[in-house]
Amino acid sequence: MDHEGLFVSERIKEVSMMCGREQSIYDQISSFGIALYILGLFDADDIMAVDDIDSDEAAAILKEHFTAIKKEDLPEDYHISKSREKYLAVIGDPSFPKHFAVLADTHSKKPFFSKLRYFGSGFDSLDELMSDFKGEDGITDNDIHYFRKNQFVPKVLSFPSKIYIVRDDGEYLVCEHN
Repeated sequence: MDHEGLFVSERIKEVSMMCGREQSIYDQISSFGIALYILGLFDADDIMAVDDIDSDEAAAILKEHFTAIKKEDLPEDYHISKSREKYLAVIGDPSFPKHFAVLADTHSKKPFFSKLRYFGSGFDSLDELMSDFKGEDGITDNDIHYFRKNQFVPKVLSFPSKIYIVRDDGEYLVCEHN
């Protein structure tokens, strides 16, 4: 398990524990906020520090931080804590999403983790997820879309950087590094 995989696993455990609390503020956080928090898209110390987002904000984040893929492009042997890649299932039109679910484990009968409106957070099969939304606003089985989280790529400097080395006698050397 890599460093980020450990954080993802801990965030899933945290969200699962919050679900059991009565009258928690957690109820005010949407599936969008839960899924994006789990994937590390918020700079928040815990789930309670996440501001809720609506479907317009979710669509903008989806467009900026994810790339659409085909269902066939999902890995057959995947576990979220062991892979650098992260995947999201989106129910509804990606420009007006209804629900986000994180792909957690392809070997499980319930591979997706998300927060459903009536049942709290947990792992579900695709059929279980869709049963909560089918028929609502015309959603059908064709309204499930898959996305891969974009990897962070550090910027490469386009100009040589300079390294200054100061000696004890006050002189310094300037070295250029490409």
